[in-house]
Amino acid sequence: MRRVSPAEIVALLQQRLYPAQGAPALVDTIEGDHPAARKAAVLLPFFEQEGELYLAFIRRASTLRAHSGEIAFAGGGIDATDSSPVAAALREAEEEIGLAIEHSEVLGILSPVFTVVSNYLITPVVAYLPQGLGRVQLQESEVAELILAPLRGLADTAIAHTEEWARDGITRTVYFYDYKNYRIWGATGRILAMLLELLQDVWREDDTESADM
Repeated sequence: MRRVSPAEIVALLQQRLYPAQGAPALVDTIEGDHPAARKAAVLLPFFEQEGELYLAFIRRASTLRAHSGEIAFAGGGIDATDSSPVAAALREAEEEIGLAIEHSEVLGILSPVFTVVSNYLITPVVAYLPQGLGRVQLQESEVAELILAPLRGLADTAIAHTEEWARDGITRTVYFYDYKNYRIWGATGRILAMLLELLQDVWREDDTESADM
């Protein structure tokens, strides 16, 4: 069987993600269960490099009070001036890593994620960068490092595991991905797990191809 191309993966994501224009309504629906949650949005930017799709993460600055040094996606709180969660995610990515948002094609959104400890309702926005990542400019007060990881490598089950954590009498599944010397977990791990779930059949097809060779 042939290897699924980056262009085909991008097309599949566009088909399977929630439509970007439906983001406010989707957030409002989930917010009903968390009426006091603060709203935020993050950007999952994909680009092609060496025939593979790559995804950009950040390592948060060690000087930050919350989640310092952790691996995350560029993003932050939704401001009153933001027209939507999508607009907020793009604005934050431009501020934090210098992303040229005019060259970003928004593919859709994943289901919002609620963070128990920090009380945020986060909308993950997925975008494709047809011209590549371009020149980056890190906001050093918030971002210590830009991390570029191939999607196929992140889908390797050997780097992933889950744990069951209990808080306030509720048990939740926590997702961990150990990519190189980085540990991706928390809300970012949950978002990555949802993304990879959408493409499970892609990895199965590639596994079948490898077995047949």
